[in-house]
Amino acid sequence: MTQLAVIGGTGLASPELLQVHAQENVHTPFGEPSGPITRGTLFGQEVLFLPRHGYGHHLPPHRVNYRANIWALHELGAREVIAVAAVGGITAAMEPGVLAVPDQIIDYTWGRTSTFFVDDLDHVTHIDFTEPYCEALRQRLLQAAARAGVEMVDGGTYGATQGPRLESRAEIQRMQRDGCDLVGMTGMPEAALARELSLCYASCAVVANWAAGKAEGEITMAEIETNLKGGMADLGRVLVAL
Repeated sequence: MTQLAVIGGTGLASPELLQVHAQENVHTPFGEPSGPITRGTLFGQEVLFLPRHGYGHHLPPHRVNYRANIWALHELGAREVIAVAAVGGITAAMEPGVLAVPDQIIDYTWGRTSTFFVDDLDHVTHIDFTEPYCEALRQRLLQAAARAGVEMVDGGTYGATQGPRLESRAEIQRMQRDGCDLVGMTGMPEAALARELSLCYASCAVVANWAAGKAEGEITMAEIETNLKGGMADLGRVLVAL
């Protein structure tokens, strides 16, 4: 049984990083996942791998079938999930290129099906979401970063927005007043769904850009791609150490 799953971008699926052993199409009660689940070796670790946005990065964040993704990984034996996400930095410590392991989350999304507990229930279930991330896995990521000599920010609040557009300056100002350090579009309902299935779930956030209004000028895809390249290289070193 493969214990560790990685949800990430298509960059992690490149042949030089991910050695594919098999791919499995999982049909779930909640529809189809973002793509086949890969059983393979990533940085020397046997994992289940799923690109959140599909192979080819064609699914925008509000169209990802989060329920199918989490269900499929659980069905194939995942017990721990590392969710890699590109995010914007809001507070000073979260500058572009930084890796962070958030410990809190605020959900600003809407219209997404956010629970497995919908139909044909014999009782109502309320999960405890006081601490939305698995602390044991968070600590293992931080320890791996220390062994690899990679700086990684411990903690921070991830604000999950609807997308696919980027946020306005005023929205980021509101999020900062709310206590957000990072902004992304995929953190919810993914984290809550993992908790509903008792998966140990932690996020590894790669800061790709300053959030709206935190730097001069517009946010460009070229800037994001440049910062992601460096951040993903550091993430690779962390995963090797893990």
